[in-house]
Amino acid sequence: MKVLGVSCFYHDSAACLISDGKLVSAAQEERFNRRKNTPVFPINAVNYCLQQAGVSLNDVDYIGFYEKPFLKFFRVIESHLQSYPFSLRNFIDTIPHWLADRLIMPLVFKRELGFEGKVLFIPHHLSHAASAFFVSGFDKSAFLTADGVGEWSALTCGEGEGNRISMNKEIRFPHSLGLLYTAVTTFLGFQAMEGEGSVMGLAAYGKPAYADQFKSIIAVKPDGSFHLDMRFFGFFNEGRRMYSPRFIRADENSGPRYVSFIMASRG
Repeated sequence: MKVLGVSCFYHDSAACLISDGKLVSAAQEERFNRRKNTPVFPINAVNYCLQQAGVSLNDVDYIGFYEKPFLKFFRVIESHLQSYPFSLRNFIDTIPHWLADRLIMPLVFKRELGFEGKVLFIPHHLSHAASAFFVSGFDKSAFLTADGVGEWSALTCGEGEGNRISMNKEIRFPHSLGLLYTAVTTFLGFQAMEGEGSVMGLAAYGKPAYADQFKSIIAVKPDGSFHLDMRFFGFFNEGRRMYSPRFIRADENSGPRYVSFIMASRG
């Protein structure tokens, strides 16, 4: 059985091919179109994966997509409603994309590839866990997945054994370490979904001088779970940026100086 995996329309579009349970090929679309973090449909990556495996699209039994679009769309609509009227511009900008492709993925695969077979929609965090566990070589393992947000999950943990994965616990949007990291990234003047790696690298050269401020932003519970104080973020109230005025005031003296230094260092 052959399964073609496809990721697109958000960031870092990619494709992979699984044949009889084994990873045969995988590639990011940016390697072909030379557009960093490109979100476009990964037609070149798909062609590469098929060529590497020596098969055609007619040999593919299923296409796997890395999330459940309708469940994610429900979360997006709810977020827009909670942050209205600040979210109106973002709503107008993004909803046409949902209607044009993200909610009709089987038709997109037919349009772009001519594929009329079955499309499997895998929950986002399950996709993350599977991509790590099933190629790890371990028969049994615990896993933890933390990102910005999938459909609703922002952090999940569980275990994999054999050919099965079970999710045991989750922390849901908006309490997300990934979105916290992106809020800090954009506050420092970097671009979301691209500059996080730069901030990670810069962090190694710094000192933990903001521990007290972060303790007021994120509360860590005894069991290891956490809760964000949403007054510091703009996920609902601001609409256009990820941090709120309270986030800026957390260190009024140091914050702007660091932003100016980093922006200057980037030219």
